[in-house]
Amino acid sequence: MESNQTNQEVLLRVEHLCQFFSRGFGKGETKAVNDVSFDIKKGEVFGLVGESGCGKTTTGRSIIKLYDITSGNIYFKGQRICAGTRSYKEAIRNIKKETAEKIKQLKAEAASDPGKKAANEEEIRRLTAEKAEVIAHNREEIKKAQYDHKHSDREYAQKLAAELTEQYKKDCAAAQGDPAKLASLKKKYKNDLRIAKKTKLITKIQMIFQDPVASLNPRMTVREIIAEGLVINGIKDKEYIDQKVYEILEMVGLVREHAGRYPHEFSGGQKQRVGIARSVIMTPDMLIADEPVSALDVSIQAQVINLLNDLRSQLDLTILFIAHDLSVVKYFSDRIGVMYFGNMVELATSDELFAHPLHPYTRALLSAIPLPDPNAEKKRTRIHYNALAEHDYSVNLPSMREITPGHFVFCNDEEEARYRQELGL
Repeated sequence: MESNQTNQEVLLRVEHLCQFFSRGFGKGETKAVNDVSFDIKKGEVFGLVGESGCGKTTTGRSIIKLYDITSGNIYFKGQRICAGTRSYKEAIRNIKKETAEKIKQLKAEAASDPGKKAANEEEIRRLTAEKAEVIAHNREEIKKAQYDHKHSDREYAQKLAAELTEQYKKDCAAAQGDPAKLASLKKKYKNDLRIAKKTKLITKIQMIFQDPVASLNPRMTVREIIAEGLVINGIKDKEYIDQKVYEILEMVGLVREHAGRYPHEFSGGQKQRVGIARSVIMTPDMLIADEPVSALDVSIQAQVINLLNDLRSQLDLTILFIAHDLSVVKYFSDRIGVMYFGNMVELATSDELFAHPLHPYTRALLSAIPLPDPNAEKKRTRIHYNALAEHDYSVNLPSMREITPGHFVFCNDEEEARYRQELGL
């Protein structure tokens, strides 16, 4: 799914993401996320909305590799970090089944009509060669997917180490004849190289969890919670760690004295600030905010949203913002994706989605937003969405289509024509 808007660098690209969970032996599986594609440009806030159970959180957890994805690809900073193999395995099974059926039919024809024997044998050889080619191609793709999924972090660390070594050689060449500076450069290089070798690409994506209580370890102090990522990354300088923790605490609206306290000593809003601090201290390029304000009071929600907005501009962050509240998403997001039952049904800029909602489910969601004016609220009409009644996909199957530049809707040919007519295209 490509948009005409290509002026910004794409930081994260999700292609045909599928995340299925088994219900148990012989009970089938749940398609939590089914063939979802989107991209997030550097510096933007991408909102993901939908009702509970639609797959928003699963999408975020799949991106950050808390789940091994079933199928599809996820690219971050141009490198594939997640890859599923289900689609390749299904392609192998399908070609084997289809080829076996065709060969069986050709052999039956040859047996009943000897005149077709030579031609059918030639066709069988062609089909067999074609099957072997498709199987070899998909097996190669499976190997590549498994390698990228497993080794993307290691390759990133090697790339960082190579860049550091190259820079060190240049700095040493410039400092020739100055033993003190050379010694200082060598010490710094060794320390930076040790940290680089432990750095993972996936740590450049950090997550803020929905429940601040459950996401913080009750046995650790705030200092230990926030500093844990730095320690895992190989940083040993305690003074540096303390300085960074104090700096981040003040950045998120807390004070130094809070570093020695435990999570139970804080309010809900303060706990969420600690969670944000823990994410931000890793200097990520991207944050996944999984409903970060849904467990908070309305006044605290505004404070946390404003804090995220400030951090976005200060640290040049890209944010995937997952939420239920469409009014919050409209205020905070540049583009919005709407999910329903594991599928992305509409994707557009924030202003475009609210001005021209096309998919019936999006209209239903927008109609549920309460209005601050009591008189207008009395007249507000709720739209109820029934997928079976709204769509007939028995003949013409739907797909994600670009109706206007940057505005995608999950629809079939008839619905696309109707949406274009509504917009006067």
